[in-house]
Amino acid sequence: MKKYLFSFLFSLIIGGNVIAGGFQLNEHGAKAMAMGGAFAGLANDLSAFYFNPAGLAFMNGINVSAGTALIAPAASFRGPSPSIQETKMVNQLFTPSHLYFSYQVNDKLVLGFGANNPFGLGTKWEDNWIGRYVAVVTNLKVFSFNAVAAYKVMDNLSVAAGFQYNYASVEITKKQNLAPFNSEANVDLKGTDKGAIGFILGALWKPTLDFSLGLSYRSQVKYTFSGDVATTGPAQVAASLPNAPIEAKFTSPAQFTGGLAYKFMPNFVVTADFQYIMWSSYDYLTVTYAADGKTLLSSERLFEDTWIARLGMEYKYSKSLALRAGFLYDRNPVKDEYLDPLLPDANRLGFSAGLGYNLTDALSLDLAYLFLRFQERTITNSKINASGTTGLVPMNGTYNSTANLFSLTFNYKF
Repeated sequence: MKKYLFSFLFSLIIGGNVIAGGFQLNEHGAKAMAMGGAFAGLANDLSAFYFNPAGLAFMNGINVSAGTALIAPAASFRGPSPSIQETKMVNQLFTPSHLYFSYQVNDKLVLGFGANNPFGLGTKWEDNWIGRYVAVVTNLKVFSFNAVAAYKVMDNLSVAAGFQYNYASVEITKKQNLAPFNSEANVDLKGTDKGAIGFILGALWKPTLDFSLGLSYRSQVKYTFSGDVATTGPAQVAASLPNAPIEAKFTSPAQFTGGLAYKFMPNFVVTADFQYIMWSSYDYLTVTYAADGKTLLSSERLFEDTWIARLGMEYKYSKSLALRAGFLYDRNPVKDEYLDPLLPDANRLGFSAGLGYNLTDALSLDLAYLFLRFQERTITNSKINASGTTGLVPMNGTYNSTANLFSLTFNYKF
């Protein structure tokens, strides 16, 4: 039983969907979020740190931005089949935040620092729900600190390079079925990685005053999670329940984004992005004992490369007020047989709107709202075991999910 529980626990950390498409956050600035995230070809505020750092080269003086997003997901599950009993996920609110700073060294060079949350969120189900042996509570946080240098090669062409230092933490709780003893155990796992490093590259070209093209690349980031399992259960089996450190390695996917922006009128711009995410690099999960490095588990995950298509627009109604809207289509990377309630992910549509308002000549405010509608997803070939024992009870059933997102960013120019 110990080996079974160990292997299951770290499949929760980096298997399934814990850091899959649904936990990847793209809400790193209210302006970009209001435009559906289609920002790599425009990149004209400090959220360029994430979307295309080459845009920083065209920002004069000293600039500071700070803000947060409020994310309220909702999900339900009907099953496991043939049951059609519906269980709703417990409501939660998540607040990924962002802070950016840029400094113009001279006419060509701009340096900047930024901090945000590229991955995050979580799920929470009732303690006694039908899938409690798969997941009850899951929380993931990734804090990313970025340093960037952007340089104007020509007046209309810039390039940028930077590195990111990431701190990640994960906490998972679930129930473990102790069928031979007609009882259950409570499992609580915490894991961290305190030093994952990656890099980002960008380029922005403005061949005309009305048209611009942007490219950005975010590298893979290699995480090594170290954690402790705390398992509590009935006294007669307490000694056999796992309470020992283990480790697992995971590499987040590289991402490539291409975007464009076109001004149809001096006060009206349309943007479009295509983001390609190379999830196929995650093909196997390997878990080892921390004490001796021996392999405990190596299993296939077989994620698929995926993509996001985005459209955005901005209309400057007046000198002080800008109106924005956007749309996105996001394909998830997880095959049906590996989908589980840690994150009931699916292909999704996003509809966004927002505004920007100049409070003074130096201070501005951006607001955004994004609604995500996930495609209803019915699983008939699940390899996820709902029984909590060695006998497979497939987690087949139907998932439905939505999310409401709000964002606020303040910008100040010195």
